[in-house]
Amino acid sequence: MGRAFRIKVRMRRFRRRYPKISFAIRSFLIFSATFGAAYGFITASRAENSGYDPNAFAVGASFLFALACLGLATLSMRLRFVNKRLRTLAVHNEALVDRNWELKEAEERARSLFESQGDLIVLRDTHGRITFANDAYCALAGQTRGALVGTRFNFDVLEQGESARESNGTRIHDQKIATPLGSRWIAWREGLVRLDAGQPAELQSVGRDVTDRTESERALSEARDQADAANRAKSRFLAMASHEIRTPLNGIIGMSGLLLDTTLTPEQGTYARAVKTSGDALMALIEELLDYSKIEAGKLDLEQRAFALSTLIEEITELLAPRAQAKNLEIAAYVDERLPLEVVGDAARLRQVLLNLAGNAIKFTSTGGVALIVEPGIWPNEISFLVRDTGIGIAPEAQSRIFREFEQADERVARTYGGTGLGLAISERIVKRMGGRITLESEQGRGSTFEVSIPLLASDAKAGQTAFPSPDLNGKSILLIADGIEASLIAHRLERWGGQTCMVSDAAVAETLLPERSWHAMLVDRALGADCVARLSETARAHVPQRLVLLTPATRHEQQLSSGLTGFLVKPLRAASLAARLSLTPEVTSPDLAPEPPRETKEASTAATSKGLSILVAEDNEINALLMRSLLTKLGHRVVIATHGEAALESWLAARSAGTPYDLVLMDIQMPQLDGIEAAKRIRAREAGEPGRRTPILALTANTLVEDRYACFEAGMDGFLIKPLDREKLEEALATLAASRHLVA
Repeated sequence: MGRAFRIKVRMRRFRRRYPKISFAIRSFLIFSATFGAAYGFITASRAENSGYDPNAFAVGASFLFALACLGLATLSMRLRFVNKRLRTLAVHNEALVDRNWELKEAEERARSLFESQGDLIVLRDTHGRITFANDAYCALAGQTRGALVGTRFNFDVLEQGESARESNGTRIHDQKIATPLGSRWIAWREGLVRLDAGQPAELQSVGRDVTDRTESERALSEARDQADAANRAKSRFLAMASHEIRTPLNGIIGMSGLLLDTTLTPEQGTYARAVKTSGDALMALIEELLDYSKIEAGKLDLEQRAFALSTLIEEITELLAPRAQAKNLEIAAYVDERLPLEVVGDAARLRQVLLNLAGNAIKFTSTGGVALIVEPGIWPNEISFLVRDTGIGIAPEAQSRIFREFEQADERVARTYGGTGLGLAISERIVKRMGGRITLESEQGRGSTFEVSIPLLASDAKAGQTAFPSPDLNGKSILLIADGIEASLIAHRLERWGGQTCMVSDAAVAETLLPERSWHAMLVDRALGADCVARLSETARAHVPQRLVLLTPATRHEQQLSSGLTGFLVKPLRAASLAARLSLTPEVTSPDLAPEPPRETKEASTAATSKGLSILVAEDNEINALLMRSLLTKLGHRVVIATHGEAALESWLAARSAGTPYDLVLMDIQMPQLDGIEAAKRIRAREAGEPGRRTPILALTANTLVEDRYACFEAGMDGFLIKPLDREKLEEALATLAASRHLVA
């Protein structure tokens, strides 16, 4: 069976390969069989002894005819089957032809796209010879495809960029090549591809002309470098301008302060205060511009130090209290007791933001007051600082732009209240730099609430501790006779301590309530009037053990306070003072309310009781030198002035040789002949080789940049004082020196 099938297959294969020979053999066989059969029959029938029988012949012929008909029928059926197969094959063949045509068309289209591709495409065999190059490659090479195929042509490389390799083995690199059209930057992607299963893989290189992009990137890089240089130049200019402006400002503010300490007529005092106020306003403007410049230059560095949260907030309210009380406004603070005692962050920058927001609130408020509320935020370790006022409010259309630079709510507000429009922009950027956010809710004519939310971690050193022991007010009734923002915050705090607080604003109502129950304490606001407070305190003697009055610093030493009072609290109220007063035994009389001694008397007594220091002041500006001499002399210290660094160094050496070294050197940074940095270095170099006490050196500088501070410390200085000189900071530095000989400015 298998052998017959193999023979049949070979015969069919022979017929397909040699159709003419197969046709000749088939024709010869058919003719031979037909001729032999006819010839044999005729010859046999004519023989004498053939025994020819017509009947038998007819029967045989009929049988043969029947066999022939059967064969013809079988052949016809087979032909019909073959024709059907042929028709099927024809249809299939047509489909194959159509598919073949489509494949050829797709191949031509792909080849056309491949060749007309804008990217450079070249294929190379294992020997580096080009097997294909598209039109873009040929055009860039300046040669035809026929001239390139079979060669090892490569462009001349002028500059090789960085190379990288992807996970699939594709190599990516940039090249600057020389072409007939000029130098071009090409970004290549090279990888192995196999075009035929029976052939080795070829290296396909696809290149894209990125000359414009590269030139743009280089132009941007150069522009960035120029912008950085411009920023550095701007920073240097601002530092120089700041120094040059601060130097005369130091004299203006300092001398006006000294002038106000002298005996002046009312008119002279008004003029002197106007000069000092104008100097302070100019100083605030310089600070804002410098802060904005630091933020723009990306030089806003944040410290991470532990600080007391409640202390910071209370200091801010106390610092702004005189400004608020001068406008008959209330200012109060409330720190939620759930917050940690100490947190870690940049206290100075947070103070700057809150001072700006609270200062603006006072500025744009004419009646009512300002509240600074601190409470836990919505996220873990987040603290929210709310600055709420009852001022003019901000229109909805202006709320979206007030955080932009040099923008205010409208021109009318800018003309009425002044300002640069930088405070909120700086505050927002500081808050974002601290990882927080600042939001605003305001209604025109009803006030505004700024909320600053900042993540601040609790300090491990004071974790779990409380700032002060809270009084136990559970079940105790407290009558609060006051009205306004601070009164509501006091009532809220008392309720948190467990007290049952009744807050009224009418004195007559308060007198009616006094006999109704047993009160633990009564708090009455001095703003109700001295007569009203006196009447209430006398009425409350029989009903309230503790009778406290809420005072402002201006009314603290008035002699008209009623004798029926057992104590007083100064607004803005400190939570620790309120807790301490409420924790005292009832009927404890308050300290003497006599006025403090005048400032001049207090300074004189302080100077008399403390031993004066011997101080060398190196200052080249005559006005600033006069100011330093006057300030230090009033504080009871002995002062020697040196007008430049060389003179300061010689004076320091002479005093040391004479056995009377200076207790302190105040060194200006920018001086002729020898600047303060170099003079400090020479002093430290002389001290390094000699025994004796190290002379403290404080820098006097108008520059506030971080690099200037680092330069001071690297030169061996112990601290620095910023011009315009703050009188309180100078006193604090001198007091610290007298106490410990370690300066912290």
